[in-house]
Amino acid sequence: MAKAEAARVREWEAPFDVDVRLTLSVHGRGRSDPTFRIDETGAVWRTSLTPDGPATIRVLGPGRGADAVGGCTRVVAYAWGPGADWLLDALPAALGLYDDVSGFDPGVHPVLRDVARRHPGLRLGRSGRLMEALVPAILEQKVATVEAHRAWRILLTRFGTAPPGPAPAGMRVFPEPRAWLRIPSWDWHRAGAEAVRARTIKSAASVADSLERLLADGHAEADRKLRTIGGIGPWTSAETRQRAAGDPDAVSVGDYNLPKAVGWALAGRHTTDDEVMLELLAPYAGHRHRVTRLVKLSGLRPPRRGPRLPVRDYRRF
Repeated sequence: MAKAEAARVREWEAPFDVDVRLTLSVHGRGRSDPTFRIDETGAVWRTSLTPDGPATIRVLGPGRGADAVGGCTRVVAYAWGPGADWLLDALPAALGLYDDVSGFDPGVHPVLRDVARRHPGLRLGRSGRLMEALVPAILEQKVATVEAHRAWRILLTRFGTAPPGPAPAGMRVFPEPRAWLRIPSWDWHRAGAEAVRARTIKSAASVADSLERLLADGHAEADRKLRTIGGIGPWTSAETRQRAAGDPDAVSVGDYNLPKAVGWALAGRHTTDDEVMLELLAPYAGHRHRVTRLVKLSGLRPPRRGPRLPVRDYRRF
C-alpha cells in the first residue's frame, strides 16, 4: 500500500478581519463544483493546477482551527501535491492581503453601511490563476447559472485529474490547456456547451501561458488583452478579473440580474439598464465590484414581474 502523502502546513495571521468562507466562496461554481467544497467542519477545500503542478488545499477559518482576535485573523491551511507550496504562498492574496479598501466609504448609503457592518470580514482576494477563472466564466455566457454549473461539473469530472491528498470525494483538478484543446465536440454537447462557447475556451487554452501573464499587467491592460480573444467581452473579462486578479472595480456589465439588484438596493427602483446601473455605481469608482458584492449580500431584489425566465437566459459576454 502506498504511503499517504504528508500535508504541508502553513499558519498565517491576517492583519485584518477576514471571513475565510465568504471571501473564498466566489471560486465555487455551485454546490457540486469539483474544484471547491466546504466540509462538515466548515473548512474550505480547493484544488488548483498551479505553475508547479496540481495541488489541494484545506483552509480553516475562525472557530475551526483559526481565530479572529483584535482585528486580526489567524488562518491555518493544509496542502498536498506538487503545487502545495505555491498554493500556500498564494493564500494570503486569495484572502485579500492586497485588497486596498482605502477610498471606499459604505457609510454614505444605508444599505451598503448595513451590509458592510454585518460582513466585516468580506475581502476581495486574487487566486492568481486566470484560466481557472476564465473557463467557467465562458461557460456562464448566454445561459442560466444552473446550466453553466452543470457543464462545468460534467467537463471537470470527465477531463479533470484526481486531486492530491485526502480531498473530498468527487473533487477534480482543473485540466491542463492541451486537455481543453482535445475535448471532442460530442463531449461539449453532452455538457450542454454549444460550439461558440467551446470554441472560445479552446481559443483561450491555445494561448493559456500568455493569458496567465496578464495578471502582472494591471487591471486595465489585462481587460484590454482579454477582450482581444474572440468570444470574450466585458462581462467575461470582469468575472474573470474579479476572481483571478481581485479587481475591486470590475463591473459585470451585461449581467441579466445585476442591474435589477443594484437599482433596487441603491435607488429603490426597478431597472434592467446597464447605463442606469453604472450611473448608480459611479460615486464608488474604484470600488464598483466591491459595491456589487455588498448589494448581492444584502439580499434585496425587486419584486418579480411576470413569469420566471426560462432556464436559458442571456449573457452579453
